[in-house]
Amino acid sequence: MKKITRRDFLKGSAAGMVTAIAGSAIAPLAASAADVTLTMAEVNPADTIVGQMDQAFADKVAELSGGSIQINIMFSGVLGAEEDVLDTMLGGGGTIDISRISAFALTSYGGEKSMLLSLPYTFESREHFWAFATSDLAQEFLLEPVENGTGIRGLFYGEEGFRHFFTVDEISGIEDLAGMKIRVSNDAIMNGLVEGLGASPTVVSFTELYSALQTGVVDAAEQPIANYQSNAFPEVAPNLILDGHTLGAVQVVMTDDAWNSLTEEQQAIITEAGEYASNYCREMSQSAEDEVLAELIEAGVNVVEVEDLTPWQEAVADLVAENIEGQEDLYQQLLDFADEAE
Repeated sequence: MKKITRRDFLKGSAAGMVTAIAGSAIAPLAASAADVTLTMAEVNPADTIVGQMDQAFADKVAELSGGSIQINIMFSGVLGAEEDVLDTMLGGGGTIDISRISAFALTSYGGEKSMLLSLPYTFESREHFWAFATSDLAQEFLLEPVENGTGIRGLFYGEEGFRHFFTVDEISGIEDLAGMKIRVSNDAIMNGLVEGLGASPTVVSFTELYSALQTGVVDAAEQPIANYQSNAFPEVAPNLILDGHTLGAVQVVMTDDAWNSLTEEQQAIITEAGEYASNYCREMSQSAEDEVLAELIEAGVNVVEVEDLTPWQEAVADLVAENIEGQEDLYQQLLDFADEAE
């Protein structure tokens, strides 16, 4: 393990953010008053990678519809944590139409395919993930909840970077996690990951995580780098170890009720805007994350690089084996996309 200096980081930092996206296939409609307003939930602030992706989606919908379809994004968990939002959407109340969720959030709702995306150390790189996310197989994953009759459908994929552990006390390697209380969402995979590392998984709502770290309810947590910064977690847990256990795969989902209320033309606009936002995320995520990491290092966060992932992978090997049972071929297809990564 070694601590990364700002000089070390900037040597490998990506060039500036790429934001040029291919032109639209649908000619924008003439401007008019909003005929449809859709409420969208986002647990993270607007300045995160996923927050910017959400906004790109909403802006493109408004552009393509001539303003007749508006998406009202409620950022920073105003409508609740992901689990609360999904419960609301699946309950059919109609108060939330769209949400950006972590792909693994669907595991508790019968998302067996989506669960595979959350298994630790599945994706070797961002390129590996995007080779999957732009494939026909990804569309099968997005439509899994429709096939299950869950009441929602996946619109498109994005990502918020690899997820890493951050701690209240200084950390230098995997051995330091032993015995720690590490915050998890109510998810079997995350529980298994933490237990495999010798720590104690502790369920805490994301909206309560800052105070839980501050008061000692938990000793550590894990998030993508951009979310770590935007939610001010460095203030209470200033140690970040770059283990990259999971690529933060996300998807935007929509209730079937909201989707079915749209005309075919409106559905086509939502679909195209989703493709645009997904491409936007792909182009900007790496450079945005690089910028955030540089700022964290400059601010004095103890950033530790993991030079050998072998011990981490071995610690969760049983977890992976148990959860791919019956889906070995499908999981192998996910792994094989590494060969297609550019």
